[in-house]
Amino acid sequence: MGTATSPSFDTETLRRGIEGHTPETLLSLYADDAELRVVNRNAQPSHPKVLHGRNEIAEMLLDVYSRDMTHKLEGCVIQGDRAAYSESCQYSDGVRVLSESMITLRDGKISRQILIEAWDE
Repeated sequence: MGTATSPSFDTETLRRGIEGHTPETLLSLYADDAELRVVNRNAQPSHPKVLHGRNEIAEMLLDVYSRDMTHKLEGCVIQGDRAAYSESCQYSDGVRVLSESMITLRDGKISRQILIEAWDE
């Protein structure tokens, strides 16, 4: 009796998208019906910013990756249908941002993501 394997999450595409400032590459990793919850200084845990679907996620990615800042994938761990990764960013004025993401995968694509950001203040 054979076992079916599901597509794996492409961490190299994740790295290229983050470090190459290419939101289109990152968007290719999301399922059409993906949900992204963002918790940061403006969207507290009790009222996170919630984006539904690739169109809303695309708007956020275009905004973030068009800014004058660097992005670096610090690490990614995958286990089954879950993955987590860290991203460090720095604006040209020196302000740093660290984000941590926990994602749920479906058929190798991100179906749910919780992103927590911390900023220099």
